Amino acid sequence: MAAVSIRNVYKSFGPVKVIQGISMEVADGEFVVMVGPSGCGKSTLLRMIAGLESISSGDIAIGGRVVNRVEPKDRDIAMVFQNYALYPHKSVYDNMAYGLKIRGLPKDKIEELVQRAAATLELSALLQRAPRELSGGQRQRVAMGRAIVRQPAVFLFDEPLSNLDAKLRVQMRAELQALHRRLGTTTLYVTHDQVEAMTLAQRMLVMNQGRAEQIGAPLEVYTRPATTFVAGFIGSPPMNLIPGRIEADGTALVTEEQAQVRLPRSIASLVGRDVLLGVRPEHLEACDEASALLTPMINFVELLGSDSLVYGYLGGDKRGVRLAARLHATSAQAHDGALPLRFEEQHMHLFDPASGLRLEA
Repeated sequence: MAAVSIRNVYKSFGPVKVIQGISMEVADGEFVVMVGPSGCGKSTLLRMIAGLESISSGDIAIGGRVVNRVEPKDRDIAMVFQNYALYPHKSVYDNMAYGLKIRGLPKDKIEELVQRAAATLELSALLQRAPRELSGGQRQRVAMGRAIVRQPAVFLFDEPLSNLDAKLRVQMRAELQALHRRLGTTTLYVTHDQVEAMTLAQRMLVMNQGRAEQIGAPLEVYTRPATTFVAGFIGSPPMNLIPGRIEADGTALVTEEQAQVRLPRSIASLVGRDVLLGVRPEHLEACDEASALLTPMINFVELLGSDSLVYGYLGGDKRGVRLAARLHATSAQAHDGALPLRFEEQHMHLFDPASGLRLEA
């Protein structure tokens, strides 16, 4: 096992800057998830750690050794790809053993390592099958087994579950968590799926356009997003962001549509300032008109079983600010007009509309 250090790393393809000055320390044995939308640079960063892409500037160190010019085979890493990358003509056993044979390990050692990994991943009964005889989840476990037998210092996963159906993804997430607990190997994992990121990560690197928007534990990123991008990307539905201005008494925010939003406390330090008020859908709750902080006009209710997603607009029509609220199913029933809502002080977030950065008030 080894720590990974990413120090002010840049990557450009001609004039296009793909990675823009990312720095991060990954502790020995830590599970870090790099998450962001397609094209944000997360897979490129992972490939740079693996040595499959060159670094334009900055340093990457594994186990204290700078590996900028070290060949991938000499970095003591193992990588699991999105498309499994199995040899179709080889059995499961031979797929898992191939890298060890190339390294010249004796047959008895190869047998020991493959059997141990197969037992860990519940593949022992499948070792003589061909990849075409396996399900998607079994193929992914074979790809993971091929990485495990290497006993690397660092595991690199590039969207390994994206080809699986929803039910299998949940199962494989649980298996990945259990595997990390057993092996304790430093792991960097790339995904665009925020649910995967939240459930797997010990820490998250949220990326946007080649930059690190926020680095932190999943709960920290969720409860205290550093920017409007993080607030809008992490969470489903995303955080409601209401543009407006804090009134003179610091107790209300008026949107561009002249819809008033009452605040649960005075924000005296931001009086007269334009802000974005953030509230997550699950932190809005139905209430009576007297205690309402905002009253959107509801135009659509999405029934999800025990709860419902309620969508509406501040300002009375579709030109207003769009809002979403996750309510208990009984609270959401029969609301096709104005719906009084409230939220607690601790669930209020404020952002600067120009920079997108979080405001502390």
